[in-house]
Amino acid sequence: MTIEFIKGADISFVDEIEAEGGAYYENGVQRDVLDILQDSGVNSARLRIWNNPEFDYCNPQKTLMMAKRIKEKGLHFLLDFHYSDYWADPSKQYMPKAWEQLSFEELVQAVEQFTASFIEQLIAQGTAPDMVQVGNEITNGMIWGEGRVDGEHNTPEQWEKLGQLIAAGIRGVQAAAAAGDAAIPVMIHIDRGGDNEGSRYFYDKLVALGIDYDIIGLSYYSWWHGTLEEFSDNMADLAKRYRKPIVVVEVAYPWTMTPPDEQPLIFNKEEWIYPGFPPTVEGQRQWLLELTKRIKAVPDGLGLGFYYWEPCWIPSKPTWSVGHENNWSNLTLFDYKGNKLDSLNAFLEK
Repeated sequence: MTIEFIKGADISFVDEIEAEGGAYYENGVQRDVLDILQDSGVNSARLRIWNNPEFDYCNPQKTLMMAKRIKEKGLHFLLDFHYSDYWADPSKQYMPKAWEQLSFEELVQAVEQFTASFIEQLIAQGTAPDMVQVGNEITNGMIWGEGRVDGEHNTPEQWEKLGQLIAAGIRGVQAAAAAGDAAIPVMIHIDRGGDNEGSRYFYDKLVALGIDYDIIGLSYYSWWHGTLEEFSDNMADLAKRYRKPIVVVEVAYPWTMTPPDEQPLIFNKEEWIYPGFPPTVEGQRQWLLELTKRIKAVPDGLGLGFYYWEPCWIPSKPTWSVGHENNWSNLTLFDYKGNKLDSLNAFLEK
């Protein structure tokens, strides 16, 4: 399934929210959240998969279940391999426990086999992913320590190992796709949305390593990743330099600064508020429109779209399977009670 411009949402927490009492409303009427999203212009859903988490969510079984829901709605589907049992991002890329005792050669085989096997299961149930990420925000590598490339690990030897691990994941995608007669493009995702030097450094390394992938993935959270101008300039440069489509695979912006029941929030500093975009529902809507405009302005039509990260993660319970409180609830597209915010309608605008 291909779409002209992706307006996506990462909905990985939705099954946990619903299973434990959370619900979603539009105009006071309870509805399936996927219906609310789709009717509001969302055309793609992203799911993360963890290898064997200690808790009962984001594992292969639950991901298969959520993939069925996504495809039953006719949505485009992006699958995000973390290659970890827990969060994988630039600050941590913990190796799955089941792989810790493997030799490097065995680890490479495990990455390829795990990737291929899970995609084969998706294809077998009629829910082939339309796009796959090999790793999540792998700026500093993945599957530490073998694939770590930051700090003292930034050596030719470590980059060679990372290249082999990425290539193994790509081979897994390609093998499953070929066996299932599916076309599945591969994304490589880093977190350097407004950092051109850092982005060039990483993707130049992939060129040198001969990594064959299809799509550049970037995270862009303005409070961490630079100004809108830096964001636009980076996308334009990457498009010209690598001639690949770009998806901004994680974005968000707050609709309030008032926490629910004094719970902690990631976005909690006044200085993080972007000039001209107040932390209100309207400010959030304007931010989404601005991002959309800038992504569509990437040269040669190479701005392929974006995914809003966890817009449905409402604070419906105090603690979560991931072991901490919901610190994202002012960055959602629903209020603290699960009511759709008007900012979600920005997805409908051209």
